[in-house]
Amino acid sequence: MPDVAFTNLLGVLVIAALAPLLAASVPRLRIPAVVLEILLGVAVGPHALDWLRPDLVVQIVALIGLSMLLFLAGLEVDVREWRGRLLAVVMAGYALSLAIGWVCGVALESAGWIKDPVLLAVTLSATSLGLVVAVLKDAALLETPVARTTVAAASLADFAAVVLLSILFSTDGRSTGSRLTLLLLFVGLIGLVAVAATVSARNMKLAEILVRLQDGTAEIRVRAAVLLMVAFVVLAERVGLESILGAFLAGAVVAALDRNATSHPYFRLKLEAVGFGFLVPVFFVTSGMRLDVAGLLDTPADLVRVPVFFAALLAARGLPALLFAGRLGRRGAVGTGLLLATSLPFIVTATQIGLLTGRMSETTATALVCAGLLSVLVLPGAALPRVREPAPASP
Repeated sequence: MPDVAFTNLLGVLVIAALAPLLAASVPRLRIPAVVLEILLGVAVGPHALDWLRPDLVVQIVALIGLSMLLFLAGLEVDVREWRGRLLAVVMAGYALSLAIGWVCGVALESAGWIKDPVLLAVTLSATSLGLVVAVLKDAALLETPVARTTVAAASLADFAAVVLLSILFSTDGRSTGSRLTLLLLFVGLIGLVAVAATVSARNMKLAEILVRLQDGTAEIRVRAAVLLMVAFVVLAERVGLESILGAFLAGAVVAALDRNATSHPYFRLKLEAVGFGFLVPVFFVTSGMRLDVAGLLDTPADLVRVPVFFAALLAARGLPALLFAGRLGRRGAVGTGLLLATSLPFIVTATQIGLLTGRMSETTATALVCAGLLSVLVLPGAALPRVREPAPASP
């Protein structure tokens, strides 16, 4: 066997198992398990206690975990919600988010805090769709009007942010025009795959085989979904786009093919078990291990960036939600705004790309991730009481 050590991965998995247990045993804290995973990763990482390090094995599993997280986020996309007046308001809200983020970026660039206002605007424009859906699902609120509107807005925001990040800030060195052309080609290929899958699904013989192999050791539907995710990630990398775009679109394609979640009653549950039970927690713990929070604490002036970035995130994603007041009422719109301002996985991804391309400093990246941590810690708990309020009938 190759000389590969699994010690660090073992430590990461121990943290992944302990985090939800700690969160459940101290319910008054109301800290999501994902926050504990990142905080514990910071504590045991090389910048703090130095008990664990993100070695090659951990990095590979964490990378697959990031892809799985984006895949599961894409799985929550329901394009049927993107229509009519709601679509127009959601698109206007996202455009306003970008505008507010850019204004914040220009101001912070003049203060010498950031290098690229556009990158900051894109970073602040996304919502943690997977986290928001998990919070709403755990609270049994996923079917409320406010929740459906929130998920629709978060889906479009995540999709647009991933596309913009891939086009404008890819690490392959190609021009923006070339990346846009490649994106159109990529989307076209995905469309062909979706059509081929739809046609194949109507084949009665193939359908019988799928039903026969969907449970037991075969788990053919889960295998096919993971295969599609990895294939789209590889395809995105080959055409010069970010791998996260491939993973997200793979989830959206599976969601479109499985519109009513009727192909198998436990299909999505099995995918979530693979993702949230193993891969995704490794990504979050590893993200914490990479954060140099101690560096912020050493310089009080740098620590001030965290609340400033948090305020910018709340403004960029929360204020545009007031456009939903006519549909949800003011209280519901505020709850939606707080949920939409909950962002972490995309911030982690965007800051990593910013570091690789030299568009973001280590201090700025750490402060942005800490602001994302703060949003996950504070905003969902503040939003849920407002989401529970009955929304008025849509005009």
